[in-house]
Amino acid sequence: MTGIRLHAPAPGWSIDADVVVVGSGIAGLTAALRCTAAGLRTVVVTKALLDAGSTRWAQGGVAAALGEGDTPEQHLDDTLVAGAGLCDVQAVRALVTEGPDAVRRLIETGAAFDLTADGAIALTREGGHHRRRIVHAGGDATGAEISRALVEAIRARGVRTIEHALVLDLLKDDAGRTAGVTLHVMGEGQHDGVGAVHAPAVVLATGGMGQVFSATTNPSVSTGDGVALALRAGAEISDLEFVQFHPTVLFLGAGSEGQQPLVSEAVRGEGAHLVDADGVRFMLGQHELAELAPRDIVAKAITRRMQEQDAEHMYLDARHFGAEMWEQRFPTILAACRAHGIDPVTEPIPVAPAAHYASGGVRTDLHGRTTVPGLYACGEVACTGVHGANRLASNSLLEGLVFAERIVADIAAHGPHREGTPVVDDTTTILTLLAPEARRELQLTMTRGAGVLRSAASLAEAAGALEGLRQGAEDGRKAAEPGVESWETTNLLCVARVLVAAARERAETRGCHWREDHPDRDDATWRRHLVVRLRPDRSLAVTRTATADFPPVTPEAGAPVTPDAPREQLS
Repeated sequence: MTGIRLHAPAPGWSIDADVVVVGSGIAGLTAALRCTAAGLRTVVVTKALLDAGSTRWAQGGVAAALGEGDTPEQHLDDTLVAGAGLCDVQAVRALVTEGPDAVRRLIETGAAFDLTADGAIALTREGGHHRRRIVHAGGDATGAEISRALVEAIRARGVRTIEHALVLDLLKDDAGRTAGVTLHVMGEGQHDGVGAVHAPAVVLATGGMGQVFSATTNPSVSTGDGVALALRAGAEISDLEFVQFHPTVLFLGAGSEGQQPLVSEAVRGEGAHLVDADGVRFMLGQHELAELAPRDIVAKAITRRMQEQDAEHMYLDARHFGAEMWEQRFPTILAACRAHGIDPVTEPIPVAPAAHYASGGVRTDLHGRTTVPGLYACGEVACTGVHGANRLASNSLLEGLVFAERIVADIAAHGPHREGTPVVDDTTTILTLLAPEARRELQLTMTRGAGVLRSAASLAEAAGALEGLRQGAEDGRKAAEPGVESWETTNLLCVARVLVAAARERAETRGCHWREDHPDRDDATWRRHLVVRLRPDRSLAVTRTATADFPPVTPEAGAPVTPDAPREQLS
């Protein structure tokens, strides 16, 4: 327990539940639906509207071994290759074996995926996959369809929801167990201002932290709130240095910022080529899969070519698709490109890498349990061990489905473990808030120093700048009053510090962590995980695991648990 919380007013209202789910993407809504079906009083807390998270922006689809000739073992092999030696094999096996049925249950919930002429589920291929196994909807609007189906199911079942609510901190009882969350509801409604949801189980499904960089595919709500909350609550964070930069994001100009339009990997899966300004396909010879190599390899190749040619972007050429294929298979991307004055039917698309997905997060076991009793995590906020050093394309939505269901099975098996009421520790340290004006400086610092290309020098510079922001808040120069923007900016600073600390420690190149000063992968020294905790004095403790396996998550003493089998070693 760190004894640290955000500067915020005391809760002015409260409600009780068995489970509070924070987040409304595929992981959060799946968890909420399964909890409700299990008879648990469930409350969903979400930062904006129910459908405003990252799930709705997912274009590619859901990876699952559903095609003829495909098997979970083949899906496992592709996932392990992409994860560059740091995947937890048992977690991946759970993902790929339980995934097909989880997708079928999503269809039963109401998700309508694209079908072939004979009525079978249509499958496409993406980077790192050796088979067509990506389920998609609306051509390139998979996330929007999944979000629509889950939101409709939540409303149809009358699940209690609190929208426009930013979660602040975890509540604990006098035994140190989870006892709920505090939150701030923006605007007037049934609840407004700071309040609390009292519950013995909290499921974090808050999504990513892409807004820590100046250019990202993530929506504006992705400010790392779940990771920051968990860290303040005493949970362990792991693998946060592994941030995936999507290779093909629509380039809108050097000064563009915030959420950038994604050009799905499925475009390359259907045969688009990456070329430079001279029309040269530079991925040929770089990897056996060329444009369909794992994302870290493609992102590095694009960045390297940009450096060699002093160019701001490369191009994705899919003119050979023709107008009909663009309109039927990729209508969303076509519209986004045309909205920015680019017609992919007649010209190549300018693309460059941008922050896309956090492969690490709050460390969990195979049941989604964190190192804080009663606190669970799933989806992008979590580090389940599935992704290792680099996520395989379209495994993220599947992970949200599978591990949400595993969490609910664990909660339902044990029942709400309610023993104490929330307590306020008089020794709690109130975290000084960072002014919202510092957000842009923080984002530019992270992009320059901890983006696609990293080095000891760039990371040291970033660490110094982040410490300057923190000290500025501490001495009052950049401090702010409580409010949504200052809470978000403070959370961004928190996750940025963790990311940079881990990236400085990992002196090798692996997966989507690229150190220019250490260009090689070093299995003997670095086939390990880095685990970060927040000390009571607000400094960070970074430790390295003894092997490639995570140590077990220790549950509360005396509580019934479902023990994990020993984790498999990946040789």
